[in-house]
Amino acid sequence: MDHLIVDQIINGLQLGFMYALIALGYTMVYGVVKLINFAHGDVFMVGAFVGYFGFSQWGLPFPVAVLTAMAVCSILGVTIERIAYRPLRYAPKIAALISALGVSLFLEYFGSLKFVFGPNYRVVQRPFEEVQYHLAGITVTNIQIIVFITVLIMLAGLQFLIYRTKIGMAMRTVAVDHNASRLMGVNVDNTISVTFAIGSAFAAAGGVLYAIAYPQIHPFMGIMPGLKAFTAAVLGGIGIIPGAVLGAIIMGQVETLTSAFLSSQARDAIAFGILILVLLIRPTGILGRTEPEKV
Repeated sequence: MDHLIVDQIINGLQLGFMYALIALGYTMVYGVVKLINFAHGDVFMVGAFVGYFGFSQWGLPFPVAVLTAMAVCSILGVTIERIAYRPLRYAPKIAALISALGVSLFLEYFGSLKFVFGPNYRVVQRPFEEVQYHLAGITVTNIQIIVFITVLIMLAGLQFLIYRTKIGMAMRTVAVDHNASRLMGVNVDNTISVTFAIGSAFAAAGGVLYAIAYPQIHPFMGIMPGLKAFTAAVLGGIGIIPGAVLGAIIMGQVETLTSAFLSSQARDAIAFGILILVLLIRPTGILGRTEPEKV
């Protein structure tokens, strides 16, 4: 039983790390423009398909397929920001929210067309065989190792970008005050576009990893992971990068352990129930801070 619990915890870490890649996009965009990009889960879906086509049909090595998916989704994220969100940046928040939902539905149903991705499920043929390693009764697969290493490298790179580069400084400045950032010479529009590009690239990497870990993809696959990653971002503290990662790990553990020891049908209810409980007790999330509102 102890080994079973440890195995499920490892599975939960794998799922939570993939949720973290999506949640980071939510929290970065919200931190900079105070917008919930509900199309983000569908960017995750596009990344999964591009990566799948890359290593299964275009003959690309797996790392190159991941980078290709990240590049395509970065361009997609910037395009979405410029067409659907930038014109509504200073409009009422409900307008941007409706636009985000519209973009989400467009990506899902456009992707369902036969000449795009098609409406059917696709079974992903992994570019390599799954190998299991047994250590002290604990089972770890090469896919889990790839997920852990990739996500940790990307998180370290993001931390370096935000706290050690000029664009990172610009992102932190814009997150505080747009007008003051302009007065300091920061190109706010470009900074927001870069934020969307980075968040979309992370979602794309998450999509490709998700496709090889749970080898089945379809045009509506981004809905539930997107919702759970958004829940993770809120749970940890929306707008706070460590909070998004912490919330994602919690969501992954809750979902996996519930499926293993209670019921797979109850996993979503319990996961979202924990979110409600945390928000009732601490509305700003686990790592969030209450800030005075300017009037």
